[in-house]
Amino acid sequence: MTLDVGPCDPWPVRWVCDVSAESPSATGIAVASATRILWALTGRQFGTCTTTIRPCRSDCYDSWPYAGYDLWSAPTTYGYGYLDFTGLYWYPLGCGGCSSGGCSCSVVSEARLPDAVSSVVQVKVDGSPLVTGAYRVDDNRLLVRTDGGQWPRCNDLSKNDTQVGTWSVTAAYGQEVPEPGQLAVGELACEILKAMRGEDCRLPAGVTQLVRQGVTISVPDFGDILMHGRTGLYLCDMFIMSENPKHLRQRARVYNVNAPTHRRAGT
Repeated sequence: MTLDVGPCDPWPVRWVCDVSAESPSATGIAVASATRILWALTGRQFGTCTTTIRPCRSDCYDSWPYAGYDLWSAPTTYGYGYLDFTGLYWYPLGCGGCSSGGCSCSVVSEARLPDAVSSVVQVKVDGSPLVTGAYRVDDNRLLVRTDGGQWPRCNDLSKNDTQVGTWSVTAAYGQEVPEPGQLAVGELACEILKAMRGEDCRLPAGVTQLVRQGVTISVPDFGDILMHGRTGLYLCDMFIMSENPKHLRQRARVYNVNAPTHRRAGT
């Protein structure tokens, strides 16, 4: 079960009102509130979180028919040789590398990260950061070694990642907030600021009809608007409907219960 802790940071904001006279405290509260509301209404898919994990490298025999299979084996110069099911053939299986695609004869050392990354901040091996050119990210989540080295087979989780025998990956996970989302935050935050000052704003407080000087104005029920995953604000609702038209609570996920686990450091 994944604990829902909300967005890690306030979204970038493009203001659609003048906030030059507002205090940083007030604008901070308004942006944080607008961020969480829009994050939830768009299916919890935008915003990045930076975290450090202690991964395991991928091996060619991490899956059937080799994973966990008790075969007769003996060390060879190529790794380990295994008898097949008939007992007639030996397969030289290298450790720690996989073919880089079906059309390639090369072997790469890679580690599968737990989710798609926006960027890799730092990779440490034996407590020392690797230079950026020593690795790359494929398919948004495969960390590939490009300097000719191998990712360590073992990761001593009893030690901090500043020590020998460990390795770690610090990365920003999630999707960057697009510009329409930054405008939506600005629009909603502006209305929240008005409400904080006790002024009239475009967020109706449950009023559906207003009569002034003989003129009746009908306003949509704010409760009904929220039940349909909207705010009643033009820029906000345009962004929400374009990014989450089915009103999903969160994006779909696929879990492989047989895949190696990843430990988040310090959590």
